[in-house]
Amino acid sequence: MDVVYISSLSKSVLLATFAITFLLGAVMQKTGFCSMGAVSDIFIMSSWSRLKQWFLAIGVAIVGFALMSYLGLIDPLKSMYTGSKFLWLSSIVGSILFGFGMVLASGCGSKTLVRIGGGNLKSIIVFIVLGLTAYMTMKGFLGVIRINTLDSVFIALNTPQDLPSILSPIIGIARNNLHLALGLIIGFAFIAYALASKAFWTAENVFAGIAVGLAICAVWFVSGNVGFVAEDPNTLEEVFLVTNSGRMESLSFVAPYAFSLDWLMLYSDTSKVITLGIAAVGGMISGSACVALLTKSFRWESFRDTEDTANHLVGAALMGFGGVTALGCTVGQGLSGISTLAIGSFLALPGFIVGAYLALRYLETRDAPNPCS
Repeated sequence: MDVVYISSLSKSVLLATFAITFLLGAVMQKTGFCSMGAVSDIFIMSSWSRLKQWFLAIGVAIVGFALMSYLGLIDPLKSMYTGSKFLWLSSIVGSILFGFGMVLASGCGSKTLVRIGGGNLKSIIVFIVLGLTAYMTMKGFLGVIRINTLDSVFIALNTPQDLPSILSPIIGIARNNLHLALGLIIGFAFIAYALASKAFWTAENVFAGIAVGLAICAVWFVSGNVGFVAEDPNTLEEVFLVTNSGRMESLSFVAPYAFSLDWLMLYSDTSKVITLGIAAVGGMISGSACVALLTKSFRWESFRDTEDTANHLVGAALMGFGGVTALGCTVGQGLSGISTLAIGSFLALPGFIVGAYLALRYLETRDAPNPCS
């Protein structure tokens, strides 16, 4: 396998990721899929439809990941979510901060990209602040604080932290078979919960949940199968092409914000290249913009007042810090991570919901408008 082939394969991975996220951005713009909106709908309107969209997507992603793993299409232990260091405190604190921040900023990382595509100028500011804060939390002074405080509290496991790896030696079932069984049981449990109510059975709800879940699976396949090279001609080691983590990746929208800003600012530096996360950011915005323009829903929107501006700035910063600390956002941990059955992701999922609930209660005391408006 030569360097030219590696370059061509890298471009294929990027194009495939862009195409998948273009469609995902279009779906989210059209259907209103939003994890923050899922929580606010329950609190404000007593509507569970968007939470069930999210849970349907989780179920589809879990089942799809388990099937691909069982068939040998991807290696489930090659993602960053299944490491043996269980950062339980970081997962809890980071997810709560992210959940709180996404309400203040009118949407999570994916929703921010969808809003940018729809002409929302507030979301451009959120993008910049979130990306800068995420970068500082990964490599700057906030990163030093994170590593020396929250990340210093962890449980060192003897196995990867996904449920199949933990339970396999205990119950004596081969890991691969157990992963398939647990994936089908847990995944279909999420799907069954979402589909249990006939009121949820609308074309938009079902389509949104299934499409988002399949998008997560598709990017896992692109990164973990199409982009996997067993022996890089440069290092003679295995490599997952055009990933920032060096491991198999699916969608997440916190760190890719930082990498996108870094690439834009240092574009002339030849060491800075487009990665899977950057391609996903571009695809989401483009897909959303296309639908917004075609449906004539594109409109410019800016801040209402000083408090609205402050809320979005603080919310973006909380998402940047919280998302990196929790190892992902409501898409990164709440969909991609949880599809691997990592216990850290199952811990982060309720954290996002609790954080969002606390922020909604805070805005209620301020008599602030609905963040979904």
